[in-house]
Amino acid sequence: MGSASTDVTADEAHEEATEPESALATARRQLQHAADHLDIDQNILTRLKHPRKVYEVTVPIKRENGDVEVYTGYRAQHDSVRGPFKGGLRYHPNVTREECVGLGMWMTWKCAVMDIPFGGAKGGVAVNPKDLSETEKEQLTRRFTDELRSVVGPTKDIPAPDMGTDPQTMAWVMDAYSMQEGETIPGVVTGKPPSIGGSKGRDAAPGRSVAIIAREAIEYYEKEIEETSVAVQGFGSVGANAAKLLDDWGATVVAVSDVNGGIYDPNGLDTHAIPSHHEEPEAVLTHEAPETVTNEGLLELDVDVVIPAAIGNVLTADNADAVAADIIVEGANGPTTSAASAIFAERDVPVIPDILANAGGVTVSYFEWLQDINRRAWSLDRVHEELESEMLGAWQDVRAEFETRDVTWRDATYIVALSRIAEAHEVRGLWP
Repeated sequence: MGSASTDVTADEAHEEATEPESALATARRQLQHAADHLDIDQNILTRLKHPRKVYEVTVPIKRENGDVEVYTGYRAQHDSVRGPFKGGLRYHPNVTREECVGLGMWMTWKCAVMDIPFGGAKGGVAVNPKDLSETEKEQLTRRFTDELRSVVGPTKDIPAPDMGTDPQTMAWVMDAYSMQEGETIPGVVTGKPPSIGGSKGRDAAPGRSVAIIAREAIEYYEKEIEETSVAVQGFGSVGANAAKLLDDWGATVVAVSDVNGGIYDPNGLDTHAIPSHHEEPEAVLTHEAPETVTNEGLLELDVDVVIPAAIGNVLTADNADAVAADIIVEGANGPTTSAASAIFAERDVPVIPDILANAGGVTVSYFEWLQDINRRAWSLDRVHEELESEMLGAWQDVRAEFETRDVTWRDATYIVALSRIAEAHEVRGLWP
């Protein structure tokens, strides 16, 4: 069994600034950590620290009150050495160029660790979608699509839903792109409704993959799933699906939460009776339970497994010592700061990283892309079987590196990803 090593000590971690690390800084740091364990051409590493291209566009729309408002949109394309760019489109007030670059890099690693023939990208519009009517959101999406039309496509760059966007948003993207191209091209995006080429099981896929990886980690550390207690922060698509699957497989889910707080029952919750955020937003606290718990308190419960599946930077130097779980499985993107990672490494608490655990989304997006190209839909059973197979294959690849090297699970995951990307760059070479 591998042991944990890190470039930052726990004492140094406690002294780090409390300012959260940006997605770009985190992605570059994790790249360097992995590279330190591999014999990789430094020129390839230098290339991977930078995106291939970043597009910035203005997106004007006419609001329903007659005013014209102009928003800023981005698409960061990081690396395409293994295939077309792939990554989400988000609508959020805090979308920035730097965030898109960092998240695009994460997508490159995630696709590589899953051995999917895509590269990484991320984009979005700096807007609060809650401030827009449905008509205005459609208008924004269609105009944004037109601004990016020359740089996206089923063999170029394939967007998907992300924060603030959903299958309907992807349907508008697909329709706007197809109308301009003069033919129906479902493969331009993934995460669409199944009626227009979307894949069954896509919405639930990130949560399903988190549950699969949590199950494998439980077994790896010689625990019986029927005797395992689990706490899940976040009861949206990822957290709710992960909690319900683990519940079905015999685990005791003792706590779940949403933005307002959580509920706790040491004897186990009936996860199927609790509405997910999609079914009824912010409804967790309306469900009867013996105790309530704050989101911060949930992370510190004495459980076997904790799954942060809400937002980033929730496990920090301030609370890492108080986390009592034996295993952490990251459901959200970037829930653990570098300072917290160092503390967990020193405490020998395994942290299974996001780019492995929640990779079900991009994996089923790949399945959707294949279905669109072949114009042949898969059954839900086939999607589940294929996802199970892909997740187990990735787990075994990462586990092999973890057991062979003196590294953390996160570093082992990045080593797998970087090895594949570097080999592809080495073989393809550099255009003069």
